Amino acid sequence: MGRPGLNRRQLLAGMGGLTVAGSFGFAALGTGADALASGADTRVRYWNLFSGGDGYNMISMLDSFREDNPGIDVKDSTLQWGNPFYTKLAMAAAGNRAPDLGVMHMGRVTGFSPGRLLDAWDMGLLAKYGVREEDYNPALWNRGVIDGKLYALPLDIHVQLCFYRKDVLKKADLLGDDGRMIPVTSTTEWFDVLKKAKKAQKKGLQTIGLWTNDQNFQWWFFVAFYTQLGGTWFDDANTEVTFDTDKATEVLEFLRRHVTDGYVIPGAPTGEQFVNGAPFTWEGNWSVPVFSGAELDYGATPLPSVFGKQATHAESHAFVLPHQSGRGGTTDNEAAHRLAAYIVQHAQQWAAGGHIPAHTPTLSTDAYKKLEPQNEYVSAMDHQATEPKVWFAGSTGVLAQDLGPVVVSSTMGSAKPDAVARRMKSRLTTLLASKNPMDGRTAAQGGAVA
Repeated sequence: MGRPGLNRRQLLAGMGGLTVAGSFGFAALGTGADALASGADTRVRYWNLFSGGDGYNMISMLDSFREDNPGIDVKDSTLQWGNPFYTKLAMAAAGNRAPDLGVMHMGRVTGFSPGRLLDAWDMGLLAKYGVREEDYNPALWNRGVIDGKLYALPLDIHVQLCFYRKDVLKKADLLGDDGRMIPVTSTTEWFDVLKKAKKAQKKGLQTIGLWTNDQNFQWWFFVAFYTQLGGTWFDDANTEVTFDTDKATEVLEFLRRHVTDGYVIPGAPTGEQFVNGAPFTWEGNWSVPVFSGAELDYGATPLPSVFGKQATHAESHAFVLPHQSGRGGTTDNEAAHRLAAYIVQHAQQWAAGGHIPAHTPTLSTDAYKKLEPQNEYVSAMDHQATEPKVWFAGSTGVLAQDLGPVVVSSTMGSAKPDAVARRMKSRLTTLLASKNPMDGRTAAQGGAVA
């Protein structure tokens, strides 16, 4: 893309407040000379941030790939989730010690200096191994496109959901004939549902878990409902803030009302309360294995459409190609394309962790349609509420760290919703004028046009 290189010293100086503890550990994960696995003639070094159940499922998928592709030796490394992972990945790319394949949250890709710290995918190689743009949701695919090139190959979307106890809702007459929660299309209907559920629930429990004092969850919920109202963030050129403080205030008042009306116990452990009988909890889809493992009689649906339009917060895990100076003509690079293509096309195992596979043919298989409650919320693929496509957005990104705490202050009652909405707009104005520490450019200068 004609941009100058970025060395590790410049990167460290520019990353400012990002966590850099342990960042020099990437050397051990880089391009070493250790022996290939028996029978292999090509190696793929793959970094990811998957632990727990996601880590187990990814390892299972990698083992399947190894069995089907004995000529490729996959060296996978799991690094610490969050900013430590992104710092290490950036330094490795800047220092020409990058792995052949990596994973990122889609929202972080725009800020990762595509063309300098990330290499574009070879569409010919992806097609060779069965990956086609037409097999993806267009909005999701285009989130990974920067300046006309694909820099992030979606693996999934992971969404915020409304989990509900069927046993409690049945007592409250809140289940439809299909055994699922009745539809909600307004704030009035939603609070009516909560009122009825509260009368049917066990004493001593909250009615809904809302993560009221968690800045990440509160931010994700805000994004969802602000999107339902048709709220925008910036103009197409990323030069003007279009954030609507009236709509933001309406969302903040809605979130706050759950506390003032007594449906939430601030600070209560949301998942544990749900397991113990609370009617509702709003959680990420990664809670599916937990609740299924507890053998609950429950369902899960996208966040209620209380403002009329369907929209639930969504992020995406995506495969990326960290920058390598010699990438493009190597067998390792082709093997990296082959591995990523294999994983996205064999994502049934990944769906078991609650995530919605990005490769849409998987969603139409009989095996996926039988998954519960995944088959109840798969429609979220078609109404994703995402953060704006700017360098400071994305999971654990600057935007969430900056605005999440002020949303919490409104929900918890330490600040008034209208004042918080104005503060959010002011901070968005500051961020829009700020420069990306990765390349020293503002959002308007970033060229992030799908």
